[in-house]
Amino acid sequence: ISCIQSSEMINGEKVPCEGKLFYRGYNIYELVDGFMKRGEFGFEEITYLLLFGKLPDEKQLKEFREILAQSMTLPKNFTRDVILKAPSKDIMNTLTKSILTLASYDDKASDISMENVLRQCLMLISVLPMMAVYGYHGYNHYVNDDSLYIHRPDPNCSMAENILRMLRPDKSYTELEARVLDIALHMEHGGGNNSTFTTHVVTSSGSDTYSVIAAALSSLKGPKHGGANIKVVEMMQDLRKNVDDISDESQVEEYLRKLLHKEAFDQKGLIYGMGHAVYSISDPRAQIFKAFVKKLALAKEREKDFELYSMIETLAPKVIADERKIYKGVSANVDFYSGFVYSMLDIPLELFTPIFAMARIVGWS
Repeated sequence: ISCIQSSEMINGEKVPCEGKLFYRGYNIYELVDGFMKRGEFGFEEITYLLLFGKLPDEKQLKEFREILAQSMTLPKNFTRDVILKAPSKDIMNTLTKSILTLASYDDKASDISMENVLRQCLMLISVLPMMAVYGYHGYNHYVNDDSLYIHRPDPNCSMAENILRMLRPDKSYTELEARVLDIALHMEHGGGNNSTFTTHVVTSSGSDTYSVIAAALSSLKGPKHGGANIKVVEMMQDLRKNVDDISDESQVEEYLRKLLHKEAFDQKGLIYGMGHAVYSISDPRAQIFKAFVKKLALAKEREKDFELYSMIETLAPKVIADERKIYKGVSANVDFYSGFVYSMLDIPLELFTPIFAMARIVGWS
């Protein structure tokens, strides 16, 4: 379903190569290029591909979008009674609680037949953004005394458009913002990643869909998995506080060395957003992302921030190679740029990992 390639055989020897990621046999570069050339949003099309094993034709995609739109409703009073009445700063916990509670509204909650599980999964894919955004607004209202507004999703909008629509007070967004967020919704990355492996473990016991997705959410929320992009943003904030001139490569390099020596930020000895368990030369998701990040940075007048990220992307592998004895190359991973993108989209830190979940639930399904 999802295949990763980070090396190739040359003269009988395994050699690192530019990272490649395939969904159902399709290179993700080709998939992104395809829907971008047609001027369409890709989330729904790639969701269909992952679930059903083939790309939809125009009629199938239209029907599939309609099914997702029809599923985009929560039970009566659910938002008030379940999401808003016990607000939490930890939106991942809010999601887990909400999904387990949804089982109470499903007469076939324990039915694990193919047809029923598919129905449940399509519903959860559709409502996860609603539960996450409403959970965030509820916490901000009851704890921080902000105004409370609950916008309904528009059945004619894409998933990315609806996330921005529900999140913002005036429901407004630009097409570029929505397209960049659409690209950011990375849905699967091989069965060995922590949360997807969790779905295999829990499913193998014959457990129901709601329990499986709740377990996957609990796995994803960890800082070593879905929470990694938050660490990148916090690291960059610390860098700005401790580096006098962020355009000076020597000063930035000195800070990176301090990170590795456990003398800066959280003293863990890590440069967050650098390195991957499988990829060495490049993470294809980060490569695709970077072109769109640059466009958004120009639109948001944050070129200097983009230049800083690009500088670190170049410097960090050299610094790590100097300071560490490593068996493979190091490159920027998708978390390196995703946090920067979310900040440019004015997405609050509390929703960084939930947005990852909104995408990854497709792979879990």
